[in-house]
Amino acid sequence: MLSAAFLCGCRSAPQGGGAAAPEPLALMLFDGTTLTGWEGNMDYFRVQDGAIVGGSLDKPTPRNEFLCATREFADFELRLEARLLGAATNAGVQIRSRRIPDHHEMRGYQVDMSQGSPNYWGCLYDESRRNKVLAGPTPEDQQKIVKPDGWNAYVIRCQGRRIELWLNGVKTVDYTEPDESLEQTGLIGLQIHGGPPGEAWYRNITLTPLMPAAE
Repeated sequence: MLSAAFLCGCRSAPQGGGAAAPEPLALMLFDGTTLTGWEGNMDYFRVQDGAIVGGSLDKPTPRNEFLCATREFADFELRLEARLLGAATNAGVQIRSRRIPDHHEMRGYQVDMSQGSPNYWGCLYDESRRNKVLAGPTPEDQQKIVKPDGWNAYVIRCQGRRIELWLNGVKTVDYTEPDESLEQTGLIGLQIHGGPPGEAWYRNITLTPLMPAAE
């Protein structure tokens, strides 16, 4: 179970009409103080200063590690802030993903981020499946959008087979999955990529469920 409950409310009834349908509001996936509602290798994840921190500036991360929310989501808008510390840190947010049985990896869409070159900020990557960038901004746009030493705000919208990404208020991805056989539901996971000393920080993680897309 996640530690936070849906904050449900209703819009005001329209003039001269009936009551509006209840509208789900944001679900807090991270309470800012504990990792309740998350599972993973806790040797590589901790809470510090109101954020989830993956990795370490003092030692390498031997392999990819993922901290996952303990329930699945299909259609949603996910909002969070992230920053990377370390010259070559790589990380990402898994969406609609699965843990690979008896393995440390996850399979599925990843909202990518990295320090140095190549720059994956604002890109949608297919982790441990097609193993390629599906869509993303140009390097020139990345230079304008990304705050290398600060917090970067992601908005991730998944509805039907369409995935849209905004980074610091700029839309970087509008991708519709052409392969109808791929599952469009799954886990949300926070990654610290295997590699040299580095940290990925995540905070203000909220999710608003969406109605399924009309066929």
